[in-house]
Amino acid sequence: MQIICLSDTHGQHHSTDVPAGDVLIHAGDFSRTGSWQEIDDFLLWYSELPHKYKIFVAGNHDKAFEKEKEKIIQNVPSNMIYLEDSGVEIEHLYFWGSPYTPKFFNWSFGKNRGEEIAAYWQKIPLHTNVLITHGPPKNILDTTYKGHNVGCADLMNTINTLNQLKLHVFGHIHEAYGIYAQNGCTFVNASVLNRKYKKSFEPIVITI
Repeated sequence: MQIICLSDTHGQHHSTDVPAGDVLIHAGDFSRTGSWQEIDDFLLWYSELPHKYKIFVAGNHDKAFEKEKEKIIQNVPSNMIYLEDSGVEIEHLYFWGSPYTPKFFNWSFGKNRGEEIAAYWQKIPLHTNVLITHGPPKNILDTTYKGHNVGCADLMNTINTLNQLKLHVFGHIHEAYGIYAQNGCTFVNASVLNRKYKKSFEPIVITI
């Protein structure tokens, strides 16, 4: 199975060249301000891509998915899969997605580090094969341009219990784009924009 990973397009999806593959994953921040217009434009673009399975989670910029969740989900095309603390099985692989990140100012889907955010990670089933979160785990592709590791330690604690995990896709920290392998799992920070919101990186293709 070829999995195409991208994240943090922030409204620049039309200029993103998306490779062919079986499963397409967008790990959130597909909009800049979270407006209905931006989100509708993304949903139309994403739905027209030729991939058999198209999965996405929201990010901290995608505020309409938090503020008007029920209303906006009704607008998600039927050939797309939106995950919010939920999962789906595709060709014998189990995918789980969540939009939450450690709280930072008043961005969407922010939760306090520790017990509050850990409660969301504890929902991840032990049999998860592909995990999609908007933000990174602690110390994996989470280094800011200032040299700070801002990933979620509580998420990393849960990942350490997922012995069937093969792939973890995320974004959020634009400048930490890349691939890292550890303990049989491939971690992908698939942000396609740099920290100045300039298109700098390409979607990442992973074969499972």
